[in-house]
Amino acid sequence: MCQEVRRTCSCGQKDATFHLRDNVMGPEVIERLLCPSCSAEQLHDPETMVDDNGWVIEYDMDIARMFAISKLAMNPAHVNPQFVFDHGYANWREMYPGETRDIVDERAEIIAMKERNPKEYLSTINSWAVARIKRLKAAGWRKAQLA
Repeated sequence: MCQEVRRTCSCGQKDATFHLRDNVMGPEVIERLLCPSCSAEQLHDPETMVDDNGWVIEYDMDIARMFAISKLAMNPAHVNPQFVFDHGYANWREMYPGETRDIVDERAEIIAMKERNPKEYLSTINSWAVARIKRLKAAGWRKAQLA
């Protein structure tokens, strides 16, 4: 079972939804979210922050380590922001913030094929998904890199 958490950027202009894999980490592990506009003005601390194409997530690493010790029986020395994000313990619900909104029209066109030609629909949706992941990887999104 997984939990979703919504956080608003420090400027209050943008937000993102996070996925907390297997409820290992609690929502309090996400200390702060910075959108690309805010993060440009912020010093990046690799001990507490992960940068994903200008979006910066600041984690409370003391809490993250506590969860890792108690729920994963991990050595806390191995727990860093990259571990928390890249293993899905507190990362984007989508591949990147706003992805669902960005692909609505594109996806709707493909889904419309479902009734007219189911075979073409399956082929098109699969090719679209593969091409989309390639684009996101090329753009440098962390979650896409792991897909």
